[in-house]
Amino acid sequence: MSDTDLFQRPPAETPARPVNGFLLYALRLAIIAQAAGLVVAGSLAGQSVATDGAMAEAHVMAGLLIHLAGLLQLVLAVLVWRPGRGAGWPALASLVLFAAGMGQHFTWELLGAHLPNGIVMAGLSTALLIWSWSPGASRRR
Repeated sequence: MSDTDLFQRPPAETPARPVNGFLLYALRLAIIAQAAGLVVAGSLAGQSVATDGAMAEAHVMAGLLIHLAGLLQLVLAVLVWRPGRGAGWPALASLVLFAAGMGQHFTWELLGAHLPNGIVMAGLSTALLIWSWSPGASRRR
């Protein structure tokens, strides 16, 4: 090894490409849809309690739309994670949200389980919403 080899810089690493912009943007939209749906469903639930169940059907319909948005979010989060090489925790969080949404359908009569589960869903959805618009969301792992 010569003296010039000791002072040479190592070869520069190729910069990592960002996560697919289309997939990330679609995931952001799905997260927004689910978060907005949770706000609407929570509002309708409160109105349903205040009006002796008059808004219960609207609350159920909002829950179904949240569940559909959650399924789309789960699929997109997995696509951002595996082929897109993005962060993996949003896919896991989306799976938990989807399972919690399923739990909401089974516990609709048990207010002691239904309400806390909805609050957990709102908190997790908010964490995903904040992450999805952060600069770290577009970095590959």
